[in-house]
Formats: sequence, C-alpha cells, structure tokens
Amino acid sequence: MARTPLSAVHEGLGAKMSPFGGFLMPIQYAGILDEHRAVRSAAGMFDLSHMGQFVATGEGVPEWLDRLTVNAVGTMKPGQARYNIFTNERGGAMDDAIIYRLDGRWLVVVNAANSEKMWRWLSSQVPAGVTLTDRTPQSALIAIQGPRSLELLQPLTDVGLANIKYYHATEGVVAGAHAEIARTGYTGEDGFELFVSADAAQELWQTLTREGARVGLRPAGLGARDVLRLEAGMPLYGHELEEDITPLQAGLDIFVKLEKPAFVGRDALVRQRTQNDFDRIVGLVMDGRAPARAGYAVWRGQERVGEIRSGSPAPALGGKNIATALVRADASAIGTTLDVEIRGQRHRGAVVPLPFYKRAR
Repeated sequence: MARTPLSAVHEGLGAKMSPFGGFLMPIQYAGILDEHRAVRSAAGMFDLSHMGQFVATGEGVPEWLDRLTVNAVGTMKPGQARYNIFTNERGGAMDDAIIYRLDGRWLVVVNAANSEKMWRWLSSQVPAGVTLTDRTPQSALIAIQGPRSLELLQPLTDVGLANIKYYHATEGVVAGAHAEIARTGYTGEDGFELFVSADAAQELWQTLTREGARVGLRPAGLGARDVLRLEAGMPLYGHELEEDITPLQAGLDIFVKLEKPAFVGRDALVRQRTQNDFDRIVGLVMDGRAPARAGYAVWRGQERVGEIRSGSPAPALGGKNIATALVRADASAIGTTLDVEIRGQRHRGAVVPLPFYKRAR
C-alpha cells in the first residue's frame, strides 16, 4: 500500500487510516461531522497527494488533449484551470480531471484510483513533439477549503490570493515552500490547492496547522470530503461517473463541447444527446432517517427504475438523507417520487435539483 509524504503526520494525529486509490489515506481525525463543520464554517485541510499529477510540455499539448477530452483545452489561457473528462469510444468516462495551463507546461490532475490507467492511456497517445511526465511520486497536494481559507493563507505568501479567480492558478512561495497555487476544490466552498514538492509537504502542513488555529482550521479526511462533495453535487469517479456512464448521463452537459471537431467518444455522445432517452444521474432527498447507500435499488411503484450511486446524511441540510441515483429518463423529472429499497424496506424520496448545497456568494 502506497503512502503519501504526509502519512506519518496523519498517523501522529491519530487519524483513522484506510486504503483508497492504492494509498493508505486518512478517512477521519476528530470525526466526519466536526471536519465537515470546519470546512463549511471556517477552514479544513486535506492531504490529496494520492491524486495523479502528469505534466505535459510541447507546442502540440492543447490540440492533443482536445482530441481526448470533452471540454475545450485549446481556448485555455495561461493561468486557467478547467474541469474536463477523458472519454472512451462509447462516450463513457475514463476519468474526470482538472487541467491547468501553467507557465510553459500543462498539469493534468487525475483521480488516484485511475492514475495508472490514465498514465498508460495517455502515454500510448502521446504525439511527436509532446513530452509527458508523471511527477506524482515527487509531489504533494494540500488543499485548504472553507470560507476563511484566504484569511489563513494570505499572511503566509506575497501572492495576492484575492486576485486569483476561481479555477485559475499561479505560482509563488507559501510559508517558505514554492507552490503552484490553484483556486480550485471539491467541497463547494472557496479554497486553494497547493502543489508542492514531497520534501516540503510536512513542514508546510505543520506551519498551516499552527497558523490555522486562529481561524479554526481542522485537518479533514476523505470521509468529510465525500460528504462535502456530495452536498455540492460533484461527481465521484466510480459512482456518478465510470466507463459505462457518460458525462451527459452524469448531468455534466455544460462541460461537453460537441462543437469541437473531433474527440474520442464524440460520435457516441452526439447520438446520445439526439436520442435523449438515456438513464441519468438525479439527486434524491429522502423522507426518513435511513441513509440510501450505493447499489440500493430505486423503485417507482412496482417497477425498478434505477439504483443509488452515492448517499449520506447531509449536515448542511439539517441531517436530511441525500443521494444520487442513476435512473431511467422517464423517472428523472424534478419532483418525481421514488422509493429506495433499504434492507428490504421501501423508503420514500423525491427527485430534486443538483446541487443539494450552494454556498452564499
């Protein structure tokens, strides 16, 4: 089992550790509810060093990536970040990623569970004039998320963080460590992600912990992160996205640029959008206290119409149970009443718009 540059720190904090994406990762420290509360009200700090980090250089990088993804890459300006999805010939998602255009290079950040798969795929597709490097083993990624993130970080850097727009990035020094600083995240809150060398990770984490005490910073694990992203309606690969679920099915139409002349899976996505009879991801709010979990059957009357993909109590919604489900098109309309089979019993839920939670601007 692989370890991140911060694994020893997590163990020293008494974190509950568990395998995730081939790494031993912190699932929780003080508890998921406390960590969730910190992110929604102040700030939380996450170790995301398990995620794959690939660097591409060469003049042909944007054209190459445009042929492999659904969103536009060639229109990105220096300093921009953009959510994107790599698709197969059937239009299914091979992985979702964030692509950053930095000074003289492109950074592609992929999910840990798909890192090896995506490295093999991308390496097999590299054209002449493009160089691809896997820098994951030499790197660390620390995310600070929450409404007080900027207040915490600004005294530690000369970079004007308020000038970094959402889904943009720059470079600078944070608490003595050279970092790529991105205003991105996976929680539904404002925040920053700091890409640093593996050697700098522990000292940076300790400095952030010490300085963060004044704003209520808490270390947060993947358990809280999963609840936060679900409330924010963000997909998790293997749940709302996978090789057999397309971006259109996942409700990510805004990121699918079918006007691009050609990319892997485009023809399949054009057909799917034209037919418009595909199963799709919806949000559900449950009536009762029983949580809907991934794999549970979804019913409309006596007809099974889908299955749960993710589910959890949602602290941001007063503890209501929320879920995503992949259901038939004719069962996907907002307001539709559906039943989820939980331990042999039917529990009522209603289809609602995503996201479940949106922060005040």
